[in-house]
Amino acid sequence: MPLDFSPSREPLSTFSLAGMTDIVLLLLIFFLLTSNFIPQMGIRVTLPQVESSAPVERDYVTVVLTDEGTYYVNGQRVSESRLVASIRSAKTTQSALVLRADQGATIGQFATVASAAQALNLRVLMATERNRR
Repeated sequence: MPLDFSPSREPLSTFSLAGMTDIVLLLLIFFLLTSNFIPQMGIRVTLPQVESSAPVERDYVTVVLTDEGTYYVNGQRVSESRLVASIRSAKTTQSALVLRADQGATIGQFATVASAAQALNLRVLMATERNRR
């Protein structure tokens, strides 16, 4: 008696897209999440808005100035009296200091950071946000 190897059922003529949509959804979530990973400091400040901004060098010392008058050097909170020493210890080969100052910060606080940078022979760059229109 010969064996019958013919399929008893008809082949599937439809293709399920459920697996494909799951993969597309996961890829979409991955790209949305990773596109928001822009290197920014964890200290919240409202940067001044300007019409255009220049790109910033990668090799710099970052000083954050909050609206309460608190200073942060590379993410570490420092007092005003220790500002120059903290910038000096953070500086290795950098030639620039990026100041991320809140809009509510005073010009006197900015002058304190600028004089500390001048004492250490650093250029001062002001971080801003581009005006969105």
